Amino acid sequence: MTRALILDTETTGLDPATGDRVLEVAAIEVVNLMPTGRSFHRLINPQRDIPPEASKVHGFTAADLVDKPLFAEILPELLGFLGEDPVIAHNAPFDFNFLDHEFDRCGTPRIPRSRMVDTLAMAKKRFPGLPNSLDALCRRFGIDLSARTTHNALLDVQLLGQVYLELMGGKQPGLALASSIGGRGPLLAASGPAAPRTPRPIAPSPEELERHAAFVAKLKDPVWAALDGG
Repeated sequence: MTRALILDTETTGLDPATGDRVLEVAAIEVVNLMPTGRSFHRLINPQRDIPPEASKVHGFTAADLVDKPLFAEILPELLGFLGEDPVIAHNAPFDFNFLDHEFDRCGTPRIPRSRMVDTLAMAKKRFPGLPNSLDALCRRFGIDLSARTTHNALLDVQLLGQVYLELMGGKQPGLALASSIGGRGPLLAASGPAAPRTPRPIAPSPEELERHAAFVAKLKDPVWAALDGG
């Protein structure tokens, strides 16, 4: 089983080194490339103002978040959800840089860069010279974007989960997700030799035999007549 987390953050701006903070973090769990339904999502009080240009991107104002927990309060649950598995994000260095600063404020070790998987880098390698934003990739892969009116972290990780699956080769119907047959479980779950099949002979009726003989009698020198000895 291969487990990974797809993560996204929303922030007050573009540079944590100048005081910008994380205000939303979301992650979903994927196992063997497929979402399991487990997710993590928290809105966070960034303890500072949110510039209007940032609010236009994600839709949040400082008033929306004044009663939300601080990052330090949600950190233990976030760490528990992420575990030790790879963390996938689109333009991952951006999200990791913000998380680094938030972790530093809390005196918590940073997530190692060895766990980082950047889908933007993957997309640039696969589609060099083309637009590779999350929106562009969704359109390229035929993924529905109708609900994405703002940059919502939870919606974005759900969309990125579909994009990541496509970047990794797309769905593989009939493999690990094969449906049960006869109540015996998934097709790939079975092991050992297949159960013997019960013969099902098909015997023609007398009427069918008579019609067949009449048809053959109309043929001139059929080759199987010689094989049958006449």
